[in-house]
Parts: sequence; structure tokens; C-alpha cells
Amino acid sequence: MKNYRIALLAGDGIGPEITEQAVKILRFVERRNAVSFELMPVAFGAAAWFDTGQSFPDASRAVCDDADAILKGPVGLGVEASKKIPVDEQPERGAILPMRRRYDTFANFRPARLPAELAHFSPLRPEVVGDGIDFVIIRELVGGIYFGEKELGVNAKGLRYARETLDYDEFQIERIARVGFETAQARKKKLHSIHKSNVMKSSVLWREVIGEVARDFPEVEVEEVLVDAAATYLCLNPGQFDVLVMENLFGDILSDQAGGIIGSLGLMPSACIGPDKAYYEPSHGSAPDIAGKNIANPYSMIGSAAMMLEMSFGMKEEADNLWRAMQSVFADGYSTPDLSRPHAGITMVSTDEFGDRVIAALKNAEPTVKQT
Repeated sequence: MKNYRIALLAGDGIGPEITEQAVKILRFVERRNAVSFELMPVAFGAAAWFDTGQSFPDASRAVCDDADAILKGPVGLGVEASKKIPVDEQPERGAILPMRRRYDTFANFRPARLPAELAHFSPLRPEVVGDGIDFVIIRELVGGIYFGEKELGVNAKGLRYARETLDYDEFQIERIARVGFETAQARKKKLHSIHKSNVMKSSVLWREVIGEVARDFPEVEVEEVLVDAAATYLCLNPGQFDVLVMENLFGDILSDQAGGIIGSLGLMPSACIGPDKAYYEPSHGSAPDIAGKNIANPYSMIGSAAMMLEMSFGMKEEADNLWRAMQSVFADGYSTPDLSRPHAGITMVSTDEFGDRVIAALKNAEPTVKQT
């Protein structure tokens, strides 16, 4: 029997509701495979700050340090509620960035998957979606402008100013490049390197290092694309992409755009991988406006759990079973109200029922870690 310790960070807003569905799935996976999951709930985010005065409390850090993997829900509150929290303790600055820094989770995987039979979710025309959308954005997560020095002040002219620095060195670029090339090698052997080298010196270095790493992966075709052009191409012809690798800020923006072209960030789970630790989270926010209504779709949270099964625990076959089960619920005509369009012919179900239907579909697949 294999045993895994998972730090469970439910987060804010809809976080606890969708995390509950992921837990339900993990318990089912546990029962049908020779594995056990020790789930360790801890406080994280805005709710943690109101309870403890810290967005990433010391006690939560200790549990995360001891875990084999971390499963995290979305964090944050609405604008007015966020004003009650000091700027440096607001969840993005006081919890998420410190977690990334603490575990050096430099490689962020955000898959955008939309089978042809689910093309109605996309705002793009059917002929643009074609046979479906399936690419992954690999974003460098612990460097760049988000982690550079920051300054607010008043200059000699009496004008308020802000200054933020964007720093990358060749080590940071090389290691995310290798993750991108290794991923491309295992998929369709095509990699798009996204940059802005016509303006930014950091992108000049990015291109140089990408070119050096490419020599170790001769089978992978490399195409360089300016980030603004990539944003256009994602809308006009998303099928041309398979693996896209880019720096932190570009990855943040383009991965949200990817959520838009498949219909919602609610369809985009993610994995944040470091040398010794990984955490998994939905790409979307905490949606406080619908919290507690049992209408949020848990797809992205369950998908993050599927990525954890594969990437941290080596359970790829069971992760694949879970992806197919989730997509089959949509294919059978069911969705939660937050993802559905009026008059789309979709049967509305609750957050809880969506999770139950995923389990029902998963029952038809064979377990992959046999009992002995």
C-alpha cells in the first residue's frame, strides 16, 4: 500500500466547495486502488489572514513542508473585502508568491483541453476549434517582474511613481526551457517560444538560451513568436499550438486568454512544480459572488487533483481515467450554471452533483494500482 501526505488548502470564496469535490474524488480513487491519501487541511489565503493575521500562517507552512504534495483552492476576496487586509498580506502577495518562493515551484503547467464534442463551450467559431483544442502553456513561475524589486515613492518633481524590475538569469531560463523541451519531446515534438525580443532585453537573453537548449533536443521543432502575435494566433488558429514556453508575466496573461478560448478559466487546472515540492491549483479565482450557492464547477479543481495523481504520484492511467470521466459528464449534456450559456440545451446540475457524476463515470474505468 502506497501512502501519500497531501496538504489541503481550501482557500477562499468557492474554494471550500470545489475542494470538497476533489476530496470526494480522491477518496474514491483511494478505495479502488492500492493507495492511501492522508489529507491535512490547513488555512491559507484571506480567510487565514482574518483568523490568524497571516495569509500563509506558520502552522500551514509546517504542514506543507511535510507534505508529499499540496492541493490548493483559489484565494482572494472582492475589492472591498480585500481592502481590509494590509496590501502586503493580501493573498497574492502574502500567500501565493511566498509559497512559490519557498518551494521554488518554477515550472507552471496550464493545459488547455477542449475536445471537439465540447466545442460549444468555446466562443470561437466551430471551424476555428476544428478537431478540438489541446495545448499546454509552460510558464516560468518564480522569476521576472513579479519577483523583482518594487518601489513606490515621490520623485524630485513631486510626482508619484512606481518602479518594478524584471530580472532573469540564464539558469532560470535554461531550467524552464528544458521542462518545455522535455514536454514537447513527449507530445508532438513542437515548441513555441514566446518572447518580446524586439523591445525587451530579457527576451533577447531568453532567445539565446532557448537556442542553446534546443541543440539537446534535435527532434523538437522550435518556432519563435512575439507575445502579442501569439495572443492573436491563439484566437485565430489555436490548433497550431502544442507546447508554449514563456516567462512569468507573459504566461500569466496568455494562460488566462487560453481559458477564454476554451470557454472559461473554470476549465483550466494547473500544476506548479519545483525541484522537491509541487502544488496544484485551479487557474481561476475564488468567485466570491457565487460562493456558497453550490453552482461553481469543480472541473478545474478536480483536474488539478488529476495532475497531482500523475505528476507527483505516478498514477498517469488513473489521471487519464479521471480526465475522461470529467469530459464525459459534459459530453452527456450536464454542466453547472456558472459555465453554461442560456438556451445551450444543457442540463444544469449543482457542484455536488457534478462531482457525483464524475465518480459514476469513473466507476466504469479499471483501477490502475491493483490491490495486492
